[in-house]
Amino acid sequence: MKTINLQSKDYISWDEFFMGIAELAAKRSKDPSTKVGCCIVDKDNRILSIGYNGTPNGFPDNKFPWNREGKNRYDTKYAYVCHSELNAILNYRGSRKDLVNSRLYVTLFPCSECAKAIVQSGIKEIVYSDDKYNGTADDIAAKLIFDTCKVKYTKQK
Repeated sequence: MKTINLQSKDYISWDEFFMGIAELAAKRSKDPSTKVGCCIVDKDNRILSIGYNGTPNGFPDNKFPWNREGKNRYDTKYAYVCHSELNAILNYRGSRKDLVNSRLYVTLFPCSECAKAIVQSGIKEIVYSDDKYNGTADDIAAKLIFDTCKVKYTKQK
């Protein structure tokens, strides 16, 4: 049997595809300063869940302090925003065991709070595109959590 290979050679990789979905999800965020998106996929490259940073369900984001600084923490977005990674984990509607050994694509390296949720959910690999907080105390803590719990993290090339 003669094989004819006429398939396209200019297609994107799985990493590019899933990071593209994370980037698209980030565009749903109403945060004026930091838009973050996330996509979780299983070992067979099937999308399990998607998330972006935003307010909790039912919390009106038009009555929400999107400020980065304020007199009190509750005057800032930090007291209210759910990060993209946590949203993707919490929004997943399948069996929690499907998250075990999955990959998470995210546009910004996870914070230590999200690192704990990622580890607890069983996700074993992170692919990220930006690490703008590299070297901060929270970043060091997140990487220590991942390293100790054997969660691989790679900056997308």
